[in-house]
Amino acid sequence: MNAPFQPGTGLLFMKVGVHACESLEDIIARKDAEIREAGYAMWGYGGNTCHPASMVQPFAETMAARGQTIQLCMEEIESNHFAEPLCAAEYSIDGFKWETIPEEIKVKGSRYALVIDNLHRTELTLPLNRTQVPVGKSTGKYGSRYISGRVDKACLEMVEQPLLANDVPQCDKAISLVADLRKPYAVFLRGQRP
Repeated sequence: MNAPFQPGTGLLFMKVGVHACESLEDIIARKDAEIREAGYAMWGYGGNTCHPASMVQPFAETMAARGQTIQLCMEEIESNHFAEPLCAAEYSIDGFKWETIPEEIKVKGSRYALVIDNLHRTELTLPLNRTQVPVGKSTGKYGSRYISGRVDKACLEMVEQPLLANDVPQCDKAISLVADLRKPYAVFLRGQRP
C-alpha cells in the first residue's frame, strides 16, 4: 500500500479520459492555467454516485472536521465523451443560489464540478479492497465491490483491514493524476457560454 493511503484517509476516486471532445492532456493544461489564474479549477463530471450536496459536500466536511484534505485520485482510461464542448455559465453550492463562473474557469460538458487545486501527475496504486464507501446508501460497501459496471467514481475512505473474499479479486487502480478538493468541494452547473 502506498504511503498516502493510510487508514482513515478520505479520497474521491474517478476514472478520467477524453471529455467533451478534449484530450486529457489538453484538459490538464487548461486546469493548470485555471489554477494559476483563478487560484482554483473546476473539474467537471456527471452521475449521481458523487452528487455534490448529498455525497461529496457532507463527506468533505466530515474529513475537514478531522483536519484532512480529500484528494481526488484519478485513473486514466480510454474514453470517448462527445458532449458539447460549451462551458457552463453558472455554479451553485446548493442548487438554489447561483453565481457566475469566473471567466478564467472553463468547465465543459458536465452537470457537476469538483473544486480543486494542487493538480499534478503521480504514480500511485490504490487498493480498492482497502476502501469503503463512507456516505450515502452504500455506506460500508467495499470499494472493490462498489466500483464496477457503470460506477466509475466514488467517495471512499481507507480502512485498516482489506476485504478478503473469493468472489472479489484484488482490485488495484493505477492513479496517475491527483488534486486536492477545496471548499465548497463540489458544485452544480447550469447555462452555457462559449
